[in-house]
Amino acid sequence: MSEQRDYKDTVFLPKTDFPMKAGLPQKEPGILARWEEADLYARIREARKGREQFILHDGPPYANGDMHIGHALNHILKDMVCRTQTLLGKDAPYVPGWDCHGLPIEWKVEEQYRKKKKNKDEVPAKEFRAECRAYAQHWVDTQREQLKRLGVCGNWDKPYLTMDFEAEATIVAELLKFAESGQLYRGAKPVMWSPVEKTALAEAEVEYEDIVSTQIDVAFEITDSPIESLIGAYAVIWTTTPWTIPVNQALAYGPDVKYHHYRAHDGRRFLIAVDLLEAFFARTGLGPVAEDPEGDITLSEYSLGTYHGEELAGTVARHPMHALGGFFADPRPFLPGDFVTTDSGTGLVHMAPDHGEDDFDLCKAHGIGPKFVVEADGRYREDWLWLPRTDERSMSVIHPKFNAPEGPVCQDLHETGALLAASADYKHSYPHSWRSKAKVIFRCTPQWFVPMDKVIDRDTPRCAAEAEIRAAQGDGETLRQTAMRALSATRFVPEKGRNRIGSMVEGRPDWVLSRQRAWGVPITLFVDRKTGEYLCDPEVNTRIVTAIHHGGVDAWDEENAQALLGNAYDAEDYERVTDILDVWFDSGSTHAFVLESGRWPELTRPADYAGPPADLYLEGSDQHRGWFQSSLLESCGTRGRAPYKAVLTHGFTMDSKGMKMSKSLGNTVSPLDVMRDYGADIIRLWALSVDYTEDHRIGPEILKGVADQYRKLRNTFRYMLGALSDFNDAERLPVTEMPELERYMLVLVGQLDATLRQAVDAFDFNAYVRALSDFCNEDLSAFYFDIRKDCLYCDAPHDPRRRSYRAVLDTLFHALVRYAAPVVVYTAEEVWSTRYPAGDSVHLLEWPDLPSAEADMDKWTQLRSLREKVNEAIEPLRREKTVRSGLEAQVTVPAAAVPAGTANAALTELFITSTVTCSDEGEMRVEPTTHHKCGRCWRHLPDVKEDGTLCGRCEDALATVEDAG
Repeated sequence: MSEQRDYKDTVFLPKTDFPMKAGLPQKEPGILARWEEADLYARIREARKGREQFILHDGPPYANGDMHIGHALNHILKDMVCRTQTLLGKDAPYVPGWDCHGLPIEWKVEEQYRKKKKNKDEVPAKEFRAECRAYAQHWVDTQREQLKRLGVCGNWDKPYLTMDFEAEATIVAELLKFAESGQLYRGAKPVMWSPVEKTALAEAEVEYEDIVSTQIDVAFEITDSPIESLIGAYAVIWTTTPWTIPVNQALAYGPDVKYHHYRAHDGRRFLIAVDLLEAFFARTGLGPVAEDPEGDITLSEYSLGTYHGEELAGTVARHPMHALGGFFADPRPFLPGDFVTTDSGTGLVHMAPDHGEDDFDLCKAHGIGPKFVVEADGRYREDWLWLPRTDERSMSVIHPKFNAPEGPVCQDLHETGALLAASADYKHSYPHSWRSKAKVIFRCTPQWFVPMDKVIDRDTPRCAAEAEIRAAQGDGETLRQTAMRALSATRFVPEKGRNRIGSMVEGRPDWVLSRQRAWGVPITLFVDRKTGEYLCDPEVNTRIVTAIHHGGVDAWDEENAQALLGNAYDAEDYERVTDILDVWFDSGSTHAFVLESGRWPELTRPADYAGPPADLYLEGSDQHRGWFQSSLLESCGTRGRAPYKAVLTHGFTMDSKGMKMSKSLGNTVSPLDVMRDYGADIIRLWALSVDYTEDHRIGPEILKGVADQYRKLRNTFRYMLGALSDFNDAERLPVTEMPELERYMLVLVGQLDATLRQAVDAFDFNAYVRALSDFCNEDLSAFYFDIRKDCLYCDAPHDPRRRSYRAVLDTLFHALVRYAAPVVVYTAEEVWSTRYPAGDSVHLLEWPDLPSAEADMDKWTQLRSLREKVNEAIEPLRREKTVRSGLEAQVTVPAAAVPAGTANAALTELFITSTVTCSDEGEMRVEPTTHHKCGRCWRHLPDVKEDGTLCGRCEDALATVEDAG
């Protein structure tokens, strides 16, 4: 036997400089720098200029810390939206923004003050606001670089900031539209109040936590009643807020509730709801008898009467602290309350209109007003008739000791004999400020409100702005009705978001606009000291807006008051409001100064455009009660429509066990760490692979899985780059002349194209990435590439089959690099520049145009199923080392399993075996081949005379190579 020749140098192996190891953390910053140097964002805008617009309006995160995993997910999703719309050929700009006012930033600056033992109240307001502005700018700059590193493409050089003077002026102008249209009023009603932060809070600024409170039962002696037998009895209330008892002004009963009047074992008589008697006895021990040794005592023996709630009308009680005189000596009337239930308590509810919504509304309806006795820090006023003990006086009403059974309120009630039971063991959910984490209270204070249920008088507008607003809103509509109408015209992704925000808007109270803080946009109103009405003069309002535009919020001060009012008014006659706006009004107005001001030309709609300025708002699901809602109400109140066509919401990121992330638990995952260890493309691939519409997970093992998913995608591109080395269009064949397998693959990529388009339209990026990955792994790597690698390596360069394969690979490359570009932005650029080093950025390309092709898809489904069965049958022989691969196996398959007209040679190529024979026996057989192995292609074929010699195909290919050489 002659010595075998090494044919390695005659085989057409893939050639590429594209490395298998990604090295993303080291490589990505350089790619980002090249994008910035080339001003890629501006070039994309220029390329899409004049095309159909798709405008995503960025919801502003707070500028008060490093980017966290929620920021990363949110901005990657936004980037994916804009990039896929851009890929489709639309003009889809992205202008990032930041919320720079409000308590989150002010609280951080105050924390710095406290560390320096510095008192904020002793610092001039302008100086303090300057520090807040500087603090916000620092974190804007920090977060901007972090978000850019994620590969988010946007107008980073010109973001929008709510603290820009122009933005502040626009926010003021939007507020004054509400004022000029009569959609603003000052009223005293209970709002959620943070004694720690000394300001009113919006619902979106509150979170609920489980706590343990003191529960007390308190007796109010009945002094008068249409039911004479009740006089001298005690009406009992139950509460978990002992601190509100000193502000009690009435008792509420349920008109449909049944009440029992009975004598307790101590001789006192009590009035309790029938359904709650047993629970009351258990808490207080005040049953009809102390003990029941006989076991046959019934309540009816001690009953003094049962009454329906409506019979209690006209009953009056006295406050347990009535001996203090004054306010406490006033009678406490019984009032009918539809909100009174028998779920817990006693069926009678004590009313403190200062500290409860139901309390306030019911008392107001009966001419009883609040007393404003609890101050901003949660302490009772010094001049209040009732004062806690001296050593307790400094305590806030939210302090646990203040409300404890041994605290000042309970002790005073105990001394009067009115405290029937007190125990610090009641577990329940309670509102807290999500910033300070401290408990909040309902506190009645004068605030500025936007009414939800006021119908604007369309017939007598006071100014042009009011007339315009009235014309935009539906005839006779309230703001609530306008908002609900707008929601019905809005697309929600996922659809369940519609019910979530809809129920919130349906049931929300009037919008509290005012905050008692320093860092924010002022409520720029002058109030007539005599009438209490705010000034509504368009000329004054124009001066105010102009002043803010030039000087920012500092322009609203006492020194400028007369200049702003002008010659027609005397500043001495007007109160200048010093409250600031709810920060949600700031962010709710962003559509006005970002999308409508013209400052960002790429966001400007054509002059004849009349719809909502934004195609999409995209934020976390918590923004149904936050930014989505404040934007809706602001726009509906001033424009009569929503500012968005569609709303997309995502869930929250949990740790790998599904637990909420917390620094205290040590389970947080920093996107900065992930980019340092894995690269930005890995975190992007994670964010776009999860089902973002629900809460989702991240952790070390999950990221390892994503890295493996990325590696397979990268290897797909690496293979194609190598296989397409030196490819040129001269090799390309018409689709009609291509083998059936190539035409089948073109049909498959067409189906993938349709799937991806549908996913883009549905914003279903999980489906997008899954379809792309599955195609690369299952249709290409495990099927097409596997079958055709022999053709690529060993066919002659001019062979039609090899030319067809390379032409299809070129089509696949151009499609897949585009499909992948919005997902793995850095890797796609690396792939593209590897093949086209002198070319432009991959991100300037548009959605691919694919050649049309036809194939018998049912036939190929049958063949692929048969191929899997053949591979399964070969596997045991491979494990036993009977054969080393399918190339050493000869296979017999049932003829009935093979599509009609399929040649054995085609099956051999498809199954990558030595030979395939069809048999009518109905069984599949696999056995080692008896054929010799070709020394060049390594296939075992009948025409190879001995191992190491060449098959006919390789002889022809080798001759071609030698002739070319």
